[in-house]
Amino acid sequence: QVQLVESGGGLVQAGGSLRLSCTVSGGTFSRYAMGWFRQVPGKEREFVSAISWNGFDTSHTDSARGRFTISRDNGKNMVYLQMSSLKPEDTAVYYCAAVRDYGVPRYNSQYNYWGQGTQVTVSS
Repeated sequence: QVQLVESGGGLVQAGGSLRLSCTVSGGTFSRYAMGWFRQVPGKEREFVSAISWNGFDTSHTDSARGRFTISRDNGKNMVYLQMSSLKPEDTAVYYCAAVRDYGVPRYNSQYNYWGQGTQVTVSS
């Protein structure tokens, strides 16, 4: 019943910016911790960033810290990932995920719900 839909991916040049969005329906969004993960072919899904249910706490992987910003709008049931200073190494399918949790989970297994993903491609 819970559905997550990502949008905002696309092709950008290195050094550019993108903002990814995730819309959540069918659940109690205001009680969900939300995360962003990414995956490239042949590799495991990688944690990028997460935000607590109330937006007060965030967590980032080292590669994203300082470049990516996660935020949420509980009035719109949406979470965002603002990505700046993009590098070719950021190229991946980006997924949003949700779980009813009071913290900021960092592992795939901690999330119950996943979106279908949106492709981000960063050219050299």
